[in-house]
Amino acid sequence: MKPLSISDPHIILAFQDEIRRSDEARYDHRLHSILLVAQGMTCPEVAKKLGDSTRTVQYWVHRFEDDGFSGLADADHVGRPRRISQIQLKEINLMLRKSPADAGLQGNLWDGKTLSLFIKNKYVITLGVRQCQRLFRQLGFRLRKPRPLIAHADPSKQKEFKKTPATFKRSECRTLGN
Repeated sequence: MKPLSISDPHIILAFQDEIRRSDEARYDHRLHSILLVAQGMTCPEVAKKLGDSTRTVQYWVHRFEDDGFSGLADADHVGRPRRISQIQLKEINLMLRKSPADAGLQGNLWDGKTLSLFIKNKYVITLGVRQCQRLFRQLGFRLRKPRPLIAHADPSKQKEFKKTPATFKRSECRTLGN
């Protein structure tokens, strides 16, 4: 019987990326490493076969010897605590659905600077503009930019330069596209 093979040699990298992406896959990968060592393979052999460093496989073996199966599980990733609590985040989410004027701020659209100022005034927490922009995405908002109007311009002349004339109806767009 002819041995099977995978036609794409670069698929190994895709498999390794997929293993690294999932917590369960990383745990299973560590289990397979320990199983191969338990079956008599050396750590360098296992590392070469599975695409890990020798030191990593040795580390997993020591963790397994010390803590058993729980030693192979991912540890909690500790990071800096959040500055904004979940309750505050919910309040911010509700406020973003209103106008900045409702929060006592200038402008009619929320942006990073406006949100940063709102959080500083309401919660006495300083967040940078970029962090506030990430907050928008986290809460499911997207960037909207208003189209600027030229100051003191004639409104009738401005209508001439609009992308969609006022007389052009949406239903006509559908019929023209078909």
